[in-house]
Amino acid sequence: MRLPAPAYRLYEARLAAALPKEAIPAHVGVILDGNRRWARAAGSRASVGHKRGADKVAEFLGWAQDIGVELVTLWMLSTDNLAREPGEVAELVAIIEEAVASLAADGRWRIRIVGAPDLLPLATTERLREAEERTTAAQGMGVNVAIGYGGRREIADAVKALLLEQAAAGASLERVAEEFDVEHIAEHLYTAGQPDPDLVIRTSGEQRLSGFLLWQSVHSEFYFCEAYWPAFRRVDFLRAMRSFAARERRRGR
Repeated sequence: MRLPAPAYRLYEARLAAALPKEAIPAHVGVILDGNRRWARAAGSRASVGHKRGADKVAEFLGWAQDIGVELVTLWMLSTDNLAREPGEVAELVAIIEEAVASLAADGRWRIRIVGAPDLLPLATTERLREAEERTTAAQGMGVNVAIGYGGRREIADAVKALLLEQAAAGASLERVAEEFDVEHIAEHLYTAGQPDPDLVIRTSGEQRLSGFLLWQSVHSEFYFCEAYWPAFRRVDFLRAMRSFAARERRRGR
């Protein structure tokens, strides 16, 4: 049973007030799942769901920034998504381009594009980088936008970049192998220099990572929400924060 709007606002306020400030995750990763299923349930085309999902992003970022989250990583387009029907992919890419441009124009957030740019049309990559560059001086929360992103591809790209770097420095393969350390991969990930996610949220009821931040999420907490991404509400977000705050994080110890 859904509560009336005033009751939900009161409930949200109580949830937010009860969150311990010291238990707010610094970095939240989000798998924005369920756009197509939301559209199907509404009797609409997939592109309608993708557009509604894109419209939800700025609202979500506002919620996160309001409670003190410092960095959000949004998975907006996976390498698997690129294998869908070409017409749907083209529509989705155009929607994402528009959404990223809108986030940049907002001016509140520092945007960083993460993913494999060679998987995207050149014009798309250029527009995304332009949006990224426009936000370098922004003082607000950091926002990673994962587009053309796959966790296995990221790790493979990191190893490749490491090997090329060492080869350029004249190191032999034997020396690279001898000195190799896990931090060498971390230094070449798309998110190099950033903290790993404390919390990963996935919408739509699916309970798997599907390759999202495979390396970085080794000590992350996970929260799976039944709501499709376009229907994800602030109360759902605050429940995720409450769940995170209640957990004992041992980080493998």
